[in-house]
Formats: sequence, C-alpha cells, structure tokens
Amino acid sequence: MSMCWFITTLAITAFFSSLAYAYDNNPLQDICVAVNDSKASVFVNGKICKDPKLAKADDFFASGLNVSGNVVPGLGFATKTVDVKNMPGLNTLGISVGRLDLEPQCLLPLHTHPRAAELITLLEGNVYVGFFVPDVANFFKSRLFSKILNPGDVFAFPKGLIHFLYNVGHKKATVLAVFNSQNPGFVMIPNSIFASNPPVLDDVLAEGFHLSKTQIAELRKKFS
Repeated sequence: MSMCWFITTLAITAFFSSLAYAYDNNPLQDICVAVNDSKASVFVNGKICKDPKLAKADDFFASGLNVSGNVVPGLGFATKTVDVKNMPGLNTLGISVGRLDLEPQCLLPLHTHPRAAELITLLEGNVYVGFFVPDVANFFKSRLFSKILNPGDVFAFPKGLIHFLYNVGHKKATVLAVFNSQNPGFVMIPNSIFASNPPVLDDVLAEGFHLSKTQIAELRKKFS
C-alpha cells in the first residue's frame, strides 16, 4: 500500500502544478477561509471568507481518507470527499480530493462533474473506466475513451464529460480522485433524468429514449 500512496503523491503533485487553477477563479489574496453564513444577504461564486487573522491550521486540515466512506445502499460503492464544505481553507484554491471504494462487479454509474476535470489513481483492485466525447463527424454518436486500470495507474476525465468506473476484479477496488475545483459537483445521469422533481413528462422521455410509457414507468421505479 505504501507504494500506491507514493504514486498517488506524485500524481497529485503533477495535477496541482498543471491544472489546479484551470477553472475556478484565481484567488486575489493569500487565503480566504470559508465561513458558513446562512444569514448572508448576498450570494457569491464560492464561499464568504472570514477574517484572515482568524484563520488557523485546522482550516487547511482533514483526515480519514485512509478508510472507506459509507456504502451507498443498494449500489455497492462508498465515497468520501474533502472539499470546501469540510476543509474551508480550500476556498478559492481550486482543488479537492476524494476516495471511492467499489465492491467487486460494482459500477459507479454514468455521471459528470460539471465544474471540474478529474484525475484518478487506482490504489487497489482492477477497474474499467471510460468517458464519452461527442463525435464531431456524427452528431448522433460519441467516442469512448476507456482503459482497464491496475494499481498505480492514473487516468483523467475531462471537465463535464460523462464517465463511469466499474470494478472488474474479484476484490474491493480503491480509487483516489483529485479535482481542479473546490466544489466539483456530481450529477448522476440516470437518476437526474428518471427521478427528477417535478418529473419530466412521460411523452418527452418515451420519445427521447424510444421507449414505451410502461418502460419509462419501470425506469422511474428503478431510479427513484
């Protein structure tokens, strides 16, 4: 495991040096520790800063990525994220990190991170990963970029593109993910479509997916 963490450190260093400020706004001061203010009368693209003189080391510290997060019921994967919500010192720094644990034959379904590119390092297991890029030659098709990763392998998902991770091995897989945003966001494609509130009209989904309304109803039950 120590070798995996060494490789991870190298990957994070390379990621920070090249992509850390690619999308989030550049900071205009040395630190801008986030403070939760539910009574604030203004909204900002990020978090409100507290007085820098009140900042402390714990604002830039988090622990626990050495253990798995809570398993999502019925889906077989667990996530744990360190972002601006639980490390306020990340505000304006344009970085965050997460851990993903996948049970054998488990899929992290099609999803996107609308505000960040993602760089993953596989620490344990064997994972099939891929992302989709629109095919410029055919509007109705896409190109799939995919690989089967082994421990120590690194793979990148470009910002906003749909991607997936699937554990093809026979033991739990552990992935470390780094994002070039303090709050990358997470959009699960199937659930967003079939479990929206209020729901999308059946006619729209039936026409869009070339399915019957009965099939749409079944999909709603699966993803609700």
